[in-house]
Amino acid sequence: MKYDLIVFDWDGTLYDSAAHIVHGVQASAKKMGLPVPSDKQARSVIGLSFEVALARLFPDIDDKKINEFATYYRKWQAGEFGHARPMLFEGSVNVLESLKANQYLTAVATGKGRQGLDRDLEDFKVKHLFNTTRCGDEGQSKPHPEMLHIIMDKLEVDPSKTLMVGDTEFDMALANNAGADAVAVSYGVHEQADLLKHKPKHIIHSINELLSVLGHR
Repeated sequence: MKYDLIVFDWDGTLYDSAAHIVHGVQASAKKMGLPVPSDKQARSVIGLSFEVALARLFPDIDDKKINEFATYYRKWQAGEFGHARPMLFEGSVNVLESLKANQYLTAVATGKGRQGLDRDLEDFKVKHLFNTTRCGDEGQSKPHPEMLHIIMDKLEVDPSKTLMVGDTEFDMALANNAGADAVAVSYGVHEQADLLKHKPKHIIHSINELLSVLGHR
C-alpha cells in the first residue's frame, strides 16, 4: 500500500535515548526522595506523557512533587549536570531526507514534552524534515488516538494512507486506535514479542530498513 504520511515516535525510534531517560528518571527519583525505579520499571513507561508515566511509577505522588521532579528531570535531559546527551540512531537523518525526496509527509508523535522535543530538533538540525509534530503535554497521552488524529487532520491525510513507526506497545496501540498501519522497530524500548501482539505490518531492526518496507532503496 502506498502511504502519504509517515509518523515517527521520537525516543527509542529516531533518537537513541532510552538509557538516558532511564538514568534521568532514576536520578530525579533519588533527588526527590522517592523510591528509585529499576531499569525495567523506568523503561516500561517510556512513550507515555510525563504525568501519566509518573503516576504509574509513583501512584501516591502529589502535584508539588511532580513539578519538582519535572524541573530536575528536564535539567538532566538538557545535559545541565555535565553528562553527555544521546545521539540520533545511525541512518535517521538519511531516512528522513529520503522520505522528503520521495514526497512523503512526515511527522513526530511523541510522549516527550514540547520543550524537550523542540530542543532536540534544533540541536540535531532536523526540524525542517518534519511537516508537523505533536507532544505528550499537548493533549491525551498515547495510546489514545488524539495526537495521531490531530496530525492527520492537520495534514489532510486519511488513516488508510498513514503509517506509524515506533518502538513501544503504546505506539502500536496508538496506530490501531487511530485506524492507521504501524511498523515496529525492534531496537528500542519494548520487546519484539510484545510489539508483535499489536500486529504491526512490519518489524524492522534498523531505521534504515524502513525505506525497503516502503519500496525504496
